[in-house]
Amino acid sequence: MTSNGHDQDFHAWTHEQADLLRAGQFTALDVEHLIEELESMGARERRELTSRLKVLLAHLLKWQFQGHRRSPSWEATIKEQRLSLEDLLDDNPSLRPTLPEQVTRAYRLARLLAVRETNLAESTFPDICPYAPEQVTDPDFYPA
Repeated sequence: MTSNGHDQDFHAWTHEQADLLRAGQFTALDVEHLIEELESMGARERRELTSRLKVLLAHLLKWQFQGHRRSPSWEATIKEQRLSLEDLLDDNPSLRPTLPEQVTRAYRLARLLAVRETNLAESTFPDICPYAPEQVTDPDFYPA
């Protein structure tokens, strides 16, 4: 399969590249596309981190700003996102030092998600994330 295989049958291409690596046939590798895919895999992990943080932060905002509507469902979502986040960071420890930056990035989206899910005005929620990264990941932290 040629480098066209990358575009025509990605699944088959990945298996072919793995077989070539196992066989030590490095000159036959589709190096250009392998590099692209490796970089894409790293970006995908960062996007997953941002996505999980967005959902978690939105639920923390809802918890704080709609205290009268707190539910077991919200608590379960917060717990689920924290556990998934911890798994992601355990699997990708190089992402852990980026957590403060990722919290900041995800908060912009979380704030909008909280607006949509609560029907509260955007101005209800702080412009800057009110939670430290350590609080976001702390399984015992629930904002008052």
